Amino acid sequence: MTSTDTTDPNTPGTSTDTAVSTGTPAGEFAGYDDLPTAATHGRIDGPRAPRFDGDVSAMPDRACWALQNLLTRRHVSGDRNPQLWAWVTEYQDVLRSRLSELDLRLRLVDELQVAFVEQAGYESRWGRKILKRETIQTYDAILALHLAKFLRSSREETAIITREEIHEMFAGVTNTIDRDLALFDKRIERAIDKLEELDFLRRHRDDPDTFTVSPVITAVMTASVITDLQHQFEQFIGAGDTGDDLAVDADSAGAEGNSAPADQSDSTDEYSDDEGDEW
Repeated sequence: MTSTDTTDPNTPGTSTDTAVSTGTPAGEFAGYDDLPTAATHGRIDGPRAPRFDGDVSAMPDRACWALQNLLTRRHVSGDRNPQLWAWVTEYQDVLRSRLSELDLRLRLVDELQVAFVEQAGYESRWGRKILKRETIQTYDAILALHLAKFLRSSREETAIITREEIHEMFAGVTNTIDRDLALFDKRIERAIDKLEELDFLRRHRDDPDTFTVSPVITAVMTASVITDLQHQFEQFIGAGDTGDDLAVDADSAGAEGNSAPADQSDSTDEYSDDEGDEW
């Protein structure tokens, strides 16, 4: 004896065969599209233990540490510190919010895995600059300009430059300004040391006269910064100055470091510049 299903599919409280009505195979869950999705950026984890007495931060520890490093380092590089880079990218949305409260911008260059903070500029009598820049000298800025252009024009995956080639970059300066060659060479060596400190140049361990130009320089030296430096460099050459008066737009350069007054000079250096630029 056979039975016939007389249930009305339009009657409340009744159900129809899912496999027939939706085309989903019987026994397979059909609600994947309705499941909540996890945020990919700025995730705030659950309850956290305070790091210290009085800690009331709403951010996870890793986001806090990423923020601290962004404010105290010139940049965060995935090449040099992949763990910090991972935290910055994971919590970038909440980090942008926290930095904006201080009139700061978070800059991420994903293809180079470089993150840095720059000062936002606007008119307010109450606003204060949070970033403290370190002093660099004119020849540091000139070398940074040349290296950025060198890297942009290089077709090699790794841009290699020698100490001799770096000195040759200053040929236009020595012809018009620095006629004391010994003093001139010292200024260039000083600039090389400074750009190593900024991680724009990386000295080879087996050859101290060979350097790799770090791709970081193309991240922190934007096209507008390079154009501005180029214009000021041409003015500097045309005026025949002594290498002390080139002004750098430090807030746009993205290289954050320790504070130093703009008129600081090294009293132990016989060839130190009278004036320094901030980077």
